[in-house]
Amino acid sequence: MEQRLRRIAVMPSGRSLVEITDEVLQWVLAQRIETGLLTVWCPHTSASLLVQENASPDVRADLEDFFRRLVPDGGGGRYRHQEEGADDMPAHIRAALTQTQLSIPVTEGRPVLGTWQGIYLYEHRTQPHRRELVLHLVGQAKRPCESG
Repeated sequence: MEQRLRRIAVMPSGRSLVEITDEVLQWVLAQRIETGLLTVWCPHTSASLLVQENASPDVRADLEDFFRRLVPDGGGGRYRHQEEGADDMPAHIRAALTQTQLSIPVTEGRPVLGTWQGIYLYEHRTQPHRRELVLHLVGQAKRPCESG
């Protein structure tokens, strides 16, 4: 059993879903782990992770519209915690309703994702932030081909 660890930086320009599938896929492929488990960890309280459809941008727009209605930005005494801005407490609530960790099986050296699935950082703040994600891969390495 082998383990690999990597940190990646994501720079969302504000509240949005930022697809990170290609970067994650390329890193996993380079690790030469045949079968295992990939953990993607988001060590932030105002951003989260999603596996979501990556074919239609309407899905991302509809998700954001839904969260805007479900958890509106502050102001008018809606939330007690407002020291970091009107979008901060709603960002914490959004993160609590979504996920900060993904576990994705790896087989044949690739993360197992459905045809239309992508991996996203979901930035909940309205201003740009630098986010760091941790990728942890555990599994069985590919064996070198033996020539006979």
